[in-house]
Amino acid sequence: MTETMDIAISRNVRIPLRDGITLSADLYRPKKEGRYPAIVVRTPYLKNTTAHHETSCYFAEHGYAVLVIDVRGRGDSEGEFIPYRQEAEDGYDCIEWAAVQPWCDGHVGTMGGSYLARIQWLTALTKPPHLKTMIASVSPSDPFVEWPTGTPTPMHVCWLYMTSGRVMQNTDVVPWEDVYKHLPLMTMDEKTGKVLPMWREELEHPRLDDWWKKICYQQHFDQIDLPVMHISGWYDDEQVGTPLNFIGMTKHAPSEKARRNQKLIMGPWIHQINTSTRIGDVEFGPDAIIDLKGIQLKWFDRWLKNIPNGIDEEKPVKIFIMGRNEWVEEDAWPLPNTRYTRFFIHSGPLGANSRFGDGMLSVNPPLESERAFDEYDYDPKNPVPFITDMTSSQIGGADDYAAIERRDDVLVYTTEKLEKDTEVTGPIKMELYAASNVVDTDFMVKLLDVHPNGFVQRLTDGMVRARFRNGMENPELIEPGKIYKYEIDCWNTSHVFKKGHCIRIEVSSSAFPKYDVNLNTGAPLGKTTETKCAHQVIYHDPEHPSCMILPIIPER
Repeated sequence: MTETMDIAISRNVRIPLRDGITLSADLYRPKKEGRYPAIVVRTPYLKNTTAHHETSCYFAEHGYAVLVIDVRGRGDSEGEFIPYRQEAEDGYDCIEWAAVQPWCDGHVGTMGGSYLARIQWLTALTKPPHLKTMIASVSPSDPFVEWPTGTPTPMHVCWLYMTSGRVMQNTDVVPWEDVYKHLPLMTMDEKTGKVLPMWREELEHPRLDDWWKKICYQQHFDQIDLPVMHISGWYDDEQVGTPLNFIGMTKHAPSEKARRNQKLIMGPWIHQINTSTRIGDVEFGPDAIIDLKGIQLKWFDRWLKNIPNGIDEEKPVKIFIMGRNEWVEEDAWPLPNTRYTRFFIHSGPLGANSRFGDGMLSVNPPLESERAFDEYDYDPKNPVPFITDMTSSQIGGADDYAAIERRDDVLVYTTEKLEKDTEVTGPIKMELYAASNVVDTDFMVKLLDVHPNGFVQRLTDGMVRARFRNGMENPELIEPGKIYKYEIDCWNTSHVFKKGHCIRIEVSSSAFPKYDVNLNTGAPLGKTTETKCAHQVIYHDPEHPSCMILPIIPER
């Protein structure tokens, strides 16, 4: 045991699991003998990091016992690491073990982000009797919610490589751009220098089947009777899960107490929340960073120490409005005063191909006298780039797409310059009418802010794979030449388009390497190399009024 100031730290504490495996934990607690509420943190990214040490010291200094645990098969813990598959039962065992230790008063909470958040949800479904609350940050969703392609994203192979040993693997030595271009997907892992069994196992399940459903949680909020704090950022590459979880718990948690005590915090952040006031070239101002640890402490004090500090009486939603660069508190998500407004796509004689075309975006529906469609060719061998670093730590950001929009296989639709500030806060949806000459293909949609200086800021995006247009459980190929209506979830944002700016939509058929390229053949996913060029037709006539539905907020 080591001691620092008023904290006692015990390294490599062994936690027994039901099958005889032991996990390794670092225990931080007040030096003064006594019983304290426990905070359990389980991680595949190794417990002995500076960030875990600093966070654990903070909570221990405020009267908590903090257990930071290497998950099964990682770090100093025994067993084999199989992502997510054993985390629910292991989490139950860790919580119940902590609750009966002499330094714990029987009240246990959990916290953590990303993988650490999703395994909290899976554990909560097992109903540990001593679990009282959770703080889940940047929660990944169920399979196929973030990547509705039937395949893991190419950049997921980077994460599997990084966690493929007992310690973190060096991702800087792998030529990721070459890895992501490899076909077929099934053997992409070999380009890293390693065979990754989980990559191949996931590709054997190209739809939402029972294998995937074993690690789903978002259809089971009616079984989770807990107050939960939900935290993410507008540019978090797994952002969609956090608002969905907040909505799910406020609507479906089994008790009125749980439904009333959900808190949502959304900042101007990437996956590494609350670490910078800037994303790329976009500065969000000094208020972009908040005292998040202080807010989390107040949450735990209320639900683990039963201190009536008023956090449960605050408005449940705290969001940062980008563009205006200020925080607001709201009564619900989505906001109750939202005006869902259709912005229809149009084009003139030139067509909408590239930003040099004449694609237009307006609240006026299309007329019979207008051009009825735009078209482009999608070649899987030359996909539209998605701007991102090549490792999986963060996919995309507030990037400038002006150069990408020079391509003819990107349709660009833009409003006139705005005459006043326009706030868009909430979920973004696209209704797209399209036809293709192949039996399967993709359609991507992006929402952007065009600044007066020509900077084209990505806000959010979404995609649909044609065979999964009716859901991820029952894929069905399309009929060449037939017009289909596709409903595309473009996630969420909170952003003010300033006076003089323009609202823009892009439509294309690829966003590589965020998503794998659709080979357009209709063949089994991930196992073939043959490609076809697809001719895509995007309709915007009165019978097929393609539009993006934006959540417009009246002036505050």
